[in-house]
Amino acid sequence: MGRTRELGRRRAILHHPLVLMGLLVLILTSAAAWFFEYTHLLFPWPVPVHLSIPNQPLYIVPNTSTHFEEEEEEEEIPMPQIKKHVPPPRRQGGPYHDWELFRSDFEDMMTHLKIFVYPDAINGSNSFKDAFLPHRNPFDPRLGNYFSEHMFKISLLNSTLLATNPREAHFFFLPFSINALRNDPRVRSEASISEFVARYTDAMSRDYGFWNASGGSDHFYVCCHSVGRDAASRHSGLHTNAIQVTCSASYFQRLYMAHKDVALPQVWPRSSEDPITPPQARKRLVFFAGRLKNSRVRQELIAAWRNDTSMDIFSGSTPFPYEEGFRNSRYCLHVKGYEVNTARISDALHYCCIPVIISNHYDLPFANVLDWSKFSVIVNHGDIPLLKSILVSISKELYLDMFQNLLKVRKHFRWHMTPRDYDSFHMTVYQLWLKRGVHRLSFL
Repeated sequence: MGRTRELGRRRAILHHPLVLMGLLVLILTSAAAWFFEYTHLLFPWPVPVHLSIPNQPLYIVPNTSTHFEEEEEEEEIPMPQIKKHVPPPRRQGGPYHDWELFRSDFEDMMTHLKIFVYPDAINGSNSFKDAFLPHRNPFDPRLGNYFSEHMFKISLLNSTLLATNPREAHFFFLPFSINALRNDPRVRSEASISEFVARYTDAMSRDYGFWNASGGSDHFYVCCHSVGRDAASRHSGLHTNAIQVTCSASYFQRLYMAHKDVALPQVWPRSSEDPITPPQARKRLVFFAGRLKNSRVRQELIAAWRNDTSMDIFSGSTPFPYEEGFRNSRYCLHVKGYEVNTARISDALHYCCIPVIISNHYDLPFANVLDWSKFSVIVNHGDIPLLKSILVSISKELYLDMFQNLLKVRKHFRWHMTPRDYDSFHMTVYQLWLKRGVHRLSFL
């Protein structure tokens, strides 16, 4: 009786679900191990190994022999080396983000871009003709900071990009000059200028169908005067849609929109080139001279460094000719004044002095083409106390590389009565070219 109960108990254990499940798992595991160990003997297949030879995979077939007795020793075949993809080395140096891409697109622009200029810039019939006609003497030193504003118009009228048929134009130029309006006693104030600009834009949209076809998004105007930033304030379409080509290109400026507007280089009028002082002849570390009025940043600079004997930093006039400071120094400061922009960057480039830019929120000209870090030093306002340590930490090799890059980019900051390839005019219209392709309604 006891033996019968013991057998029954063992049968119950063997038939328990958990025990049966464990046995099943053991059986399946053993079967899977056997399958992966011996299945190649039954069903051989090629195994691809990808070599570095393009589009030519090599297939290595496993040995399918079923004889495990003593066999002749075969010569060992070395496995092919699989090479990893190594990206091409990044080009070092050079002041361009991608010169070849830029050059190709620039040539395309020179072939296809067309700009229509409204007739007031040509016929002179308007009672405010001086605000529309090109300046008669743009190299007059009295033009000063507004030189670029006038030279753009002159260069455009003398260029091959003019569209005689407005229906073929990519862009439309509103040719009023803020600088000329500022000097006209009839519209001298900022409020009067913005009202004049609004009325003129309305007249163009009423007399021509081109503005209405795009809402003004393919129209642009040019200004380099500080009051120009408010010129569009009384015309919502001009402010919101039209392109402002301006020297006062600040991300912090309420009427400047970086996604549609264009930074114009501010250049001082010069009719001739100056000899270049080589790096080894530049004995001074830093040069800056400028007024402190309306500039907390300049006040901080002067307070921190005016007594440093390795720096020529002056508030106001200098004890030597202004140009000599650029010629004799390795670094020349561009420090924010009333606006983020001054002509000091182009001055530094003209005299081959490495620009040190202390002007937060400045949308630097041509920054999508030029790598400014390769020929200038950008310093945050908050780092003015560290200015000297930043500059002296730049190695001689790096400084010489920056000097060579600066020589390459100087041509982009020059204006010519008849524009030349890659000069300020063409670099500026290239920025317009990148904004082409606006969807239009059909012209009325």
